Amino acid sequence: MTTQLEPTVPDRPVASTATRPPRRSRHWLVQQFQVLLTDGPGLAGLVILVLFFLIAGVGVYVAPYDPTEIQYLPDGAMARVQPPSALFWFGTTTHGRDVFSQTLSGARVAVLVGFLSAVATVFIGTNVGLLAGYFGNWLDDVLMRIVDISYGIPFLPFAIILVSLLGPSIWNVILVISLLFWRTTARVIRAQVLSLKQRPFVWSARAAGAGDLYILYRHILPNVLPIVLLYATLSIGSSVLTEAGLSFLGFGDPNYPSWGTMLNQAFRAGAARTMWWWIIPPGVSLSLFVVAAYLVGRAYEVVVDPRLRRQET
Repeated sequence: MTTQLEPTVPDRPVASTATRPPRRSRHWLVQQFQVLLTDGPGLAGLVILVLFFLIAGVGVYVAPYDPTEIQYLPDGAMARVQPPSALFWFGTTTHGRDVFSQTLSGARVAVLVGFLSAVATVFIGTNVGLLAGYFGNWLDDVLMRIVDISYGIPFLPFAIILVSLLGPSIWNVILVISLLFWRTTARVIRAQVLSLKQRPFVWSARAAGAGDLYILYRHILPNVLPIVLLYATLSIGSSVLTEAGLSFLGFGDPNYPSWGTMLNQAFRAGAARTMWWWIIPPGVSLSLFVVAAYLVGRAYEVVVDPRLRRQET
């Protein structure tokens, strides 16, 4: 007598937690910060920028003298053209002002102009690029024609005319930079949005009933944020360099000594021949700040451009 074996039913697969992809528990900003930690030059640039931010915050409290006041020697004589010493670490100017205190004050101007100008230009450029690329049609045409017109405006004559009309001020310099420096960011963001809005995740969100603005700022914007950070870091360096150039031409704020103003005063006094201590501190500080911003932006190029990522691996 033979027994008939019942067909065996295979067990249902049990979902294993080991095969599930790990959740992203780290914040997005922490992930972006780790991009700099894995890049040596980018980390060096970040350290230099943080150092300048600290100097800008505490420099007014640790400066030995007022950067705008005339200093005097212990015998009562004006401290004119004093070389670096224990009394004046970076020497003095032809008007008896302390160069070290002015250099610390210039860091505050550089951080203020660089940060606010970068935020303003990236904010304007990102929103213009998002709206033009996503909605298209007549809105895209109008916004892109505005970008074309802004590219046709020469920056230096425009800045000189505007600052002359409004008056020399840090805020007017920030306004001039913000009015023209957003155009490149807008074009790059628009090109990315034109590609992203055709992706399946945008179709799924639209099929689920999501509105246009929700899709734009909740789904598309996070995908272009690495590009936004890249242009923000580049805008910091270019804004500081632009402010220094305008101040060197005499259009800076006279109430806030900047590195460009220091170089302008040193140039007019003929410091290049005899007073090297008046030129080196602002020149080196300006160069370090701009190079540091470039190094941070270079680190984010690996995130933005996959070809660079493949080359490094």
